Amino acid sequence: MATRHDTAAPPEGGAAPGRPAETDTADAEHRRRARLSRRWQRDMRWSPYAFVSPFFLLFVAFGLFPLIYTAWASLHTVELTAPTDMEWAGLRNYTRIFDDEFFWNAARNTLTIGLISTVPQLLMAMGLAHILNYRLRASTFYRVAMLAPYATSIAAASLVFVLLFGRDYGMINWVLHAVGFDNIDWQNDKWPSQIAVSTIIIWRWTGYNALIYLAAMQAIPNDLYESAALDGANRFRQFFHVTLPQLRPTILFTAVVSTIGASQVFGEPLLFDANKGASGGAEHQFQTLGLYLYEQGWVNQHLGRASAIAWTMFLILIVIGVVNYVISRRLRASS
Repeated sequence: MATRHDTAAPPEGGAAPGRPAETDTADAEHRRRARLSRRWQRDMRWSPYAFVSPFFLLFVAFGLFPLIYTAWASLHTVELTAPTDMEWAGLRNYTRIFDDEFFWNAARNTLTIGLISTVPQLLMAMGLAHILNYRLRASTFYRVAMLAPYATSIAAASLVFVLLFGRDYGMINWVLHAVGFDNIDWQNDKWPSQIAVSTIIIWRWTGYNALIYLAAMQAIPNDLYESAALDGANRFRQFFHVTLPQLRPTILFTAVVSTIGASQVFGEPLLFDANKGASGGAEHQFQTLGLYLYEQGWVNQHLGRASAIAWTMFLILIVIGVVNYVISRRLRASS
């Protein structure tokens, strides 16, 4: 009996059966997805560092390196004309600063100008914010107008105030003379010159702080005011018993920031000086620490001494920050 053996011809080209081909395709797709997953994980891990790296590069170049260099230069005797020729001096630059009467004069002037400018500035900012907190017509216009002094150039504002406080033809003396007062030499007398410099600072920063207070006021819940009104409190009592307690952290913040800004005042007294120098007047009557640093480093060209002054100011700011931290902790504990 004949037996029939039928054999199928192999596929052309020797291709594998259909099922193994599908398996290979699935494996390739799986490997591709695995590669994409690893790439995505690396991207999620390192992309944030890449995005913030420009800031750190700029900070190292223009922030950290100058800080370290001034710290090193403050321990040496070095002149601005030859910044690479350094002679070790130890703490001599610091001891010379504290023995210098001009340093203490600048420190006193900085303190008084800071007090004269900061206290009225914050009080006026609080009052303006309280007014703007109510519904007013064209409230957006008033809020933008509050930022106009802040956006104005320090040089332009200072030059305008120099004209206003002129001794012979200034508008301030013209008004004072009209009401029976004698002319005041705003640039050469000690207290008038400090008041004039403080006026520039007050004009420039009051609106900025007012908007900060306004934002904090608008975050206060209306339920507190409604409860106070039900208890019979008028607007005056609501301001002192509701608004001010809720604004304590904001008031502390603006006080610290204004204090730090006052310790670094530079442009206003520099441009207010009639001689356009860094001495802060003929008798250093309104020379601040910033002007004293500039005078030592760029006028007298004592780079080592100027670096020591810069680090002394930095340590003062650290003390202010520590005081702020202690006060804020006590306020949070009391509330």
